[in-house]
Amino acid sequence: MRIAISADNWNGLDSVISPHFGRCPHYILVDVDGHEVKTVNVVDNPYYGQHAPGMVPNFIHSQGVDVMLTGGMGRRAIAFFEQLGVEAVSGASGTVRRALELYLGGQLRGVQPCRESIEHAHEEIPIAGEYEQDEVGRLREEATMLQQQLDEVTARLDQLEGGQ
Repeated sequence: MRIAISADNWNGLDSVISPHFGRCPHYILVDVDGHEVKTVNVVDNPYYGQHAPGMVPNFIHSQGVDVMLTGGMGRRAIAFFEQLGVEAVSGASGTVRRALELYLGGQLRGVQPCRESIEHAHEEIPIAGEYEQDEVGRLREEATMLQQQLDEVTARLDQLEGGQ
């Protein structure tokens, strides 16, 4: 099985998950057999600067991907992945390694459209790159994701410290 994970850097399994699959600079492609990692490759997102609906899901599909793990994605991207037969999974955070472990362990499943997609639901399809290039929106989305990650880590620390 081949799993693609949206990433903000080129550090393989130690890469940081990108909060939005279409606007990430890289994808980590991981081939797994059961729970064993066989190969890890990094590919650039050829549509990083801007993209139109469907371009990135089609690119991911062309890479032979079975599962797409990411922090978030829009409702149209979810529909494209469904049509292409690629399982889309949102809610990934932290490192690629951690998200992969959670997915393979059955703890990371399902997909929900990101907040930005819901906010744009009332509009017509945007011009390519219209909101993909909004750096303020991307930074707000990243800050929200980082806060969620911090809350999760703090809760885990509290549990571990409480068990002593």
